[in-house]
Amino acid sequence: MYAKFSDVECARKLFDDMPVRDEITWSSMVNGFIRNGYFVESLEMFKEMYARGFVAKPELIASVVSTCVKTGDFGLGTEIHGLVVVNGLMEEKSVFLSTALVDLYLRCQCHDSLMAFRVFERMGERNEVSWTAMISGCVANQNYGIALDCFRAMQGEGIKPNRVTLVAMLPLCTEFGFIGHGKEIHGYAFRHGFDSDICISSALMHMYCNCGGLLHSIKLIFERSTTKDVVMWSSIISCFAQSEASAEEAMKHFHQMQIEGFQPNYVTMLAVISACTTLRSLSHGRGVHGRIVKSGLVFDLFIGNSLLNMYAKCGCLTDSSNVFEEMSVRDNFSWSTIIGAYGLHGYGEEALQLFHEMQERGEEPDSITFLAVLSACNHCGFVEEGKKLFDKSVRDHKTLPSIEHYACHIDLLGRAGKVEDACDVVSTMPMNPSMKIWSSLVSACKLHGRLEVAEALAHRLVKLEPENAANHTLLSMVYAESSNWLGVEQVRKYMDAEGLRKSYGYSRIALENQG
Repeated sequence: MYAKFSDVECARKLFDDMPVRDEITWSSMVNGFIRNGYFVESLEMFKEMYARGFVAKPELIASVVSTCVKTGDFGLGTEIHGLVVVNGLMEEKSVFLSTALVDLYLRCQCHDSLMAFRVFERMGERNEVSWTAMISGCVANQNYGIALDCFRAMQGEGIKPNRVTLVAMLPLCTEFGFIGHGKEIHGYAFRHGFDSDICISSALMHMYCNCGGLLHSIKLIFERSTTKDVVMWSSIISCFAQSEASAEEAMKHFHQMQIEGFQPNYVTMLAVISACTTLRSLSHGRGVHGRIVKSGLVFDLFIGNSLLNMYAKCGCLTDSSNVFEEMSVRDNFSWSTIIGAYGLHGYGEEALQLFHEMQERGEEPDSITFLAVLSACNHCGFVEEGKKLFDKSVRDHKTLPSIEHYACHIDLLGRAGKVEDACDVVSTMPMNPSMKIWSSLVSACKLHGRLEVAEALAHRLVKLEPENAANHTLLSMVYAESSNWLGVEQVRKYMDAEGLRKSYGYSRIALENQG
């Protein structure tokens, strides 16, 4: 009674005062701890129960094993497994206990899939909970093929998936882009009346969003949902926020959400900031920032990082810097973003100063931070500084350069006219150069009059990616630079014949009071 009324202290006092305790007494106390979230105490009580010679029933052991998953105490979980095998409790065909053990092996840090499969295969009885535990565990461990096989086998045994099973399967469709499987699950959910479930609806919206952004389907699911909560509102805002064509719609849903009396949480605000960033709208961004300050969410690290990134991409370096200074907690992303922002706006010295300040404060730069400071050097033409930083990252082996780091470094050398040095870096790369690197070298050679080399590299680019119109355009520009007008004409005729058109980029920032 005390445990069910969440008065754990009185329950424990009564337990301690009892002159005689039996198996039911101990089980009640362990269950009471688990039910009220006292997971560590429940495990200690369970150990003491066994030390005193009492044997728990399989249902209680299943609850304790699930608690081991929550606390990450994999060692105790495996000990309990060994204990139940020795005591012959596995032979009692307890579906709850076997399912809990499957969940333990799939979800704990070791991810012992083999042991989970062994337990699962030896189960005398399997229900939808057992299959769902197996499927969700495989999805969590990114064993997507096995999860799909289990989903099919489950239905082959005549066991129908429930709501939880469908929610577990949808991330698989998202990961592989299996929009067909996702639509089948959607159809199954609709036929069985599961589509009204908030969790199902939110998972379906997320799946459609990540499988090509089918906004019409997402909007339809949202509008047909009879019950909406903050998760659903956050989901649809997040889906619309990812594209510039629909980001304004995300802002409209955000305002409608508040009109209907729903209080945005930090997930909602992250999605809204993302919409402001996509729109490059300072007006929207500052309004959302004010809403965040009023709600007290401004102290959240992820919110701070998102605001920092939003102001930087909206061209407002001052506000970005102010947000950074006001952050009580910073991580590598915070430092990388502000360093990148200063570099992007042409303040290379300040970017380098921030990089050194970060190290002085004991923060260890990661690969993203190095890329940000290299980009800053590239934007501002700091060749020697960039070369030193790149060489240091290679020498220290703490952050091994990726192809993006090499591309940035090669572009920096090429822009500065050090074409031979750039080619030397390409020849010593531990990975194959990307198209961006070859294109960067062509542009550098063209810029500094190395037209023969530029032409040879441009031809190589065209052979590697004949369907890329940008490569043909670059070759045409090299021909034009060397006054080879016949070559220019031949490239243009080829592009017309193949229907190749270069896509032109553009930048847009919506200033305050201007959209």
